[in-house]
Amino acid sequence: MIAGIGIDMVEVDRIAEKIMKENGFKEKLFSEGEIAFCETKKIKAQHYAARFAAKEAFLKATGMGLTLGHNLSHVEVVHDSAGKPEIVLSGIFAQHARQQGWNKIHLSITHVKAMACAVVIVEQ
Repeated sequence: MIAGIGIDMVEVDRIAEKIMKENGFKEKLFSEGEIAFCETKKIKAQHYAARFAAKEAFLKATGMGLTLGHNLSHVEVVHDSAGKPEIVLSGIFAQHARQQGWNKIHLSITHVKAMACAVVIVEQ
C-alpha cells in the first residue's frame, strides 16, 4: 500500500552557490558517501541538487516534513549494483520508518543543466 508520494524540483545554480561556501552546508545535508560520489562528477552541482531534491521529495512523501528531524544526511541517496538510485535511512528517520511500517521507498531522480527533480513513493 502506498503511504505517500512526494516530488521536488530544485534549481541547480541555487545548490551550486550553497555548496561552494565553506559554511558546512554539504556536511549538514549530505552523507560522506553522497559527498564522495558527487565530488567525482564533472558537474558536481547537478548531482548535489538531485540528492537535495530526493531528500525534499522524501520529506513530502512522509507527510511530516522536517518534524521527523533536521539531519538530512540521514536520508542518503545511494545506488544499487545496476546504478538505480535508492534511499537509505538512518538515525531518527530509520526509527520512524520502522514505527510507521514503511517497507519500501522508491526513488527516481533526474537532472539537466538548470534543474534537478526527484519523485519518492513510500510503501507500507
